[in-house]
Amino acid sequence: MGQPASDAAAIEAWSPSRRRKAAAWGTHLFTATGAVWGFLALLAINREQWVLAFAWMGVALFVDGFDGTLARRVRIKETLPNFDGALLDNLVDYFTYAIVPAYFLYQANLLPVEFRLLAVAAILLASAYQFCQADAKTDDHYFKGFPDYWNILVLYMFLLNSNPQINLAITLLCVVLVFVPIHYIYPSRTTVLRKLTVTLASLWGGTMAILLLQYPDPNLWLLWGSLLFVLYYIGVSLYATFKKPVTELTAPTAAQSP
Repeated sequence: MGQPASDAAAIEAWSPSRRRKAAAWGTHLFTATGAVWGFLALLAINREQWVLAFAWMGVALFVDGFDGTLARRVRIKETLPNFDGALLDNLVDYFTYAIVPAYFLYQANLLPVEFRLLAVAAILLASAYQFCQADAKTDDHYFKGFPDYWNILVLYMFLLNSNPQINLAITLLCVVLVFVPIHYIYPSRTTVLRKLTVTLASLWGGTMAILLLQYPDPNLWLLWGSLLFVLYYIGVSLYATFKKPVTELTAPTAAQSP
């Protein structure tokens, strides 16, 4: 059955203003700058400016955290229906969340030398699979499978100066978790404990910025304490996953732009 005549007329009658179109293009441009910040991070990695590299990755993370809100506010899909913002977002995210941190992991010697290329290849291939899944983001705003938080993983390896063998084991575990259908919360959109999660995530972000400023002698109490948010995130994600019926965990859903 087609749409009711009144609904079809309303859709046809709505036309975005020039101001709204400019705002929509500005939002897409804002999203695209993530690739620039990622490239600057690569340059910093090449110069072994590790803290600066994380600063640029942090800027890219900031962009990714707010571009979705802006897109929804300007009704971007309706305003610019012929431009695929979701594809742009995925391209930028794959670069900033997978390629850049994987390169950092390789160049900063955080892994055993003989396994560096293998681990990086595993990250890139698993992430490519993750970004191409139609249900990588569920209808109720969860990430399905490990959501490519490689930048955060590498940040902790760097600040903790952990053993390369341990880093390798954790990296391979997270690669496997990409294929395990755990539903990880999307901090800014998942309704379960959203206000608490956003508050804690903001505090965590500030804490990590302080720790980077303290490098090479970060406060160990503050560093280990920051992991409490990581435990909270994993705990809420596991709770949300296992309280759902099995059919919800396995049924395909449409991908959504953040």
